[in-house]
Amino acid sequence: SGFIISSDGLIVTNNHVIDGATTVTVRFADGSEHEAVVIGTDPLTDIALLDIEGSALPTVSFGSSEAMRVGDEVIAMGNPFGLGGTVTTGIVSAIDRDINSGPFDSFIQTDAAINRGNSGGPLFNDQGEVIGVNTAIFSPNGASAGIGFAVPSDLVATIVADLQDDGQVDRGWLGVQIRPVSGEIASVLGLEPGQGTMIDRVMDGTPAQAAGLQAGDIVLSFNGTSIDEARDLTRAVAGTAPDTVASVEVLRAGDRMTLDVTLANRATAQDA
Repeated sequence: SGFIISSDGLIVTNNHVIDGATTVTVRFADGSEHEAVVIGTDPLTDIALLDIEGSALPTVSFGSSEAMRVGDEVIAMGNPFGLGGTVTTGIVSAIDRDINSGPFDSFIQTDAAINRGNSGGPLFNDQGEVIGVNTAIFSPNGASAGIGFAVPSDLVATIVADLQDDGQVDRGWLGVQIRPVSGEIASVLGLEPGQGTMIDRVMDGTPAQAAGLQAGDIVLSFNGTSIDEARDLTRAVAGTAPDTVASVEVLRAGDRMTLDVTLANRATAQDA
């Protein structure tokens, strides 16, 4: 499934829908077919941007996923089991779900029926705005079990804009391996449970090494964003443009200090 976001033919879908394809054909509800060009893909968020030739095409617009609350009504559209134009309804069951599919998981969970073939289709709010891209399901048998996941529109809009610019997503890169702060360490250092994330390794020739970060440092904040768990740092760094000078507050041997780091580009880094 997919949806048109510009009248001249830009289409959003999931990366896994078109991954590995040598040609991509888009079929509309009226049966017409259009050859598509892949503008760019982002496997880490499972989003792809396509382009077809056209004008005055019907479009949908993005709404704010940040504004969605648990219990809000949503509508999923797509092509489940090849049944094009299928609509299912439900509510937002949870937000910011991490299902361990990638480093930037922050899914909207919904009980609207999502099945194979819905991938890449829109999840609408009650105003008809796209607030998510249907992407994954939990299911013991491959069919809907009322637990579906959509990439939030705020993230999708950012990814799409980046792909439209140059066909790739540019993310900041620090060059460290991290792990959670154990309860014992947090207690000894006077940290709240779950506060901060520990640097396990600083890779050679990286922005982190150049800034003076060390293994054992506990990162408390990144550029003003509080770090409460490991994925917070991953998201904060990735959400900052390459070449940005960012401030990193760390706890080292009981002392707090702030270091400035100039981020590299994750897309061209040797290590993720």
